[in-house]
Amino acid sequence: MNALAKLKSVTPTVNQIVRTYALKSDLKIKWVRPEKIPCYKPEKSGDLQSLPKFAGTELMKDYRESKELESANEHVRNLFTLEHNRRREMVANFKDAMVRKVYRHDLDYGSMEAKLGLMTARIRSLQEFMEQFPRQSVVKVQLKELIDKRKRYLRYLRRWDYRRFEYMLEKLDLVYKPYPTHFHWITRKDSLRKLTNIHCEQIKETRLEEYRKQLESEQLDFLEKKLKTLEFIRKEQTECQVPVTVTKEDIQTVRKRYDELKQKRTAMAESLKESQES
Repeated sequence: MNALAKLKSVTPTVNQIVRTYALKSDLKIKWVRPEKIPCYKPEKSGDLQSLPKFAGTELMKDYRESKELESANEHVRNLFTLEHNRRREMVANFKDAMVRKVYRHDLDYGSMEAKLGLMTARIRSLQEFMEQFPRQSVVKVQLKELIDKRKRYLRYLRRWDYRRFEYMLEKLDLVYKPYPTHFHWITRKDSLRKLTNIHCEQIKETRLEEYRKQLESEQLDFLEKKLKTLEFIRKEQTECQVPVTVTKEDIQTVRKRYDELKQKRTAMAESLKESQES
């Protein structure tokens, strides 16, 4: 009996305060944690193009202008093509092509433009390498450092020579993504709070739009009633010989608005009827 009495005393009564906060929301808002993109990916680094695919028949960088290879045997010539050599030779060709897009003269390898071209070629080659071998931590660190270094160079150009900055982005197919002004963690609580605010704003906009349409539908009747009321007030004030507060201009203004709105509604109804018939 004592145990039953204790249980009855523990059970909440009708007037007892019940916890209602920190419960599951009734709003149909679903939040999915965004996929984490590594900083060395092209989506984060700003590279719009990847390493180009060479046909393999191109000669290496140091043998492009060789006159002996022009008349050499096909098997001998194949020994100096990119297809039969290391990947390093292909990357060297790509570096040279990227520098030739932005260099100032034929021997330019030390200007800001040439350095950015070399870094971009190196970054894209390492990005392709990381796609094949994602567990290479040393290469990943090198790639991160290169991306940060290029971003610092672009930030310097953007600050002191904006025309050259835009020129480099266009030539190298880059998108400048600056560092964020402040860092914040992506948490479920903050994201749900933002989604709830967006949901409430949408509800407010839809209700205001519905209310606006309702007022527009009642506008014609309101103007007609207002016109009759003003005419009645002016007539009564004239008959009672009291100061007239409603002028003829006020009545004419309301009548003009009423006629314009009525013509507009009639034209809209006719156009809608013609579109339905057609």
